[in-house]
Amino acid sequence: MAIQYESVVPWGRNYEEYCSMFDLDQEDFKKRILGCGDGPANFNSICNRNGGKVVSLDPIYSLSKEELFERIAATFDIVMTQTKNNKDRFCWDRIRSIEELGTIRMNAMKDFLKTYEEGKQKGEYLCGALPKLEFCDNSFDIALSSHFLFLYSHNVSYDFHYQSICEMMRISRK
Repeated sequence: MAIQYESVVPWGRNYEEYCSMFDLDQEDFKKRILGCGDGPANFNSICNRNGGKVVSLDPIYSLSKEELFERIAATFDIVMTQTKNNKDRFCWDRIRSIEELGTIRMNAMKDFLKTYEEGKQKGEYLCGALPKLEFCDNSFDIALSSHFLFLYSHNVSYDFHYQSICEMMRISRK
């Protein structure tokens, strides 16, 4: 059985995973980065604490810190159960177990929540969604989307994916 969610769930990846996934290095952190569909990941907060220029965009940023925590708490067990039911589809070389995965994700989400309200005030967390972004052409050096376009392929159409990728290319140089 494949992993399928009825709707998008808040599931935050950590800074190290972003760096590995996108092969980011110290030179990249000097650039203006947009994370599309970042959810409660702590990539933004860690980068910006260290002098980076990251903006994260997600529809869930319309929620308060308390509402986000409630959504995380309400969906955490659902995500972990789906992961357990599909554990043979994952590569367990960096994260060694489902329990470790749960700990890493929850720590990333808690770290995100610590900086969320201040980050919203600074414009580091913006409410918005693919496939239409309210930015001018080449507003960012790099645009990223960690898992949203892949994990929810059964929830959104091919056309949505295509438009989203074109839009990310329009607003970024890479």
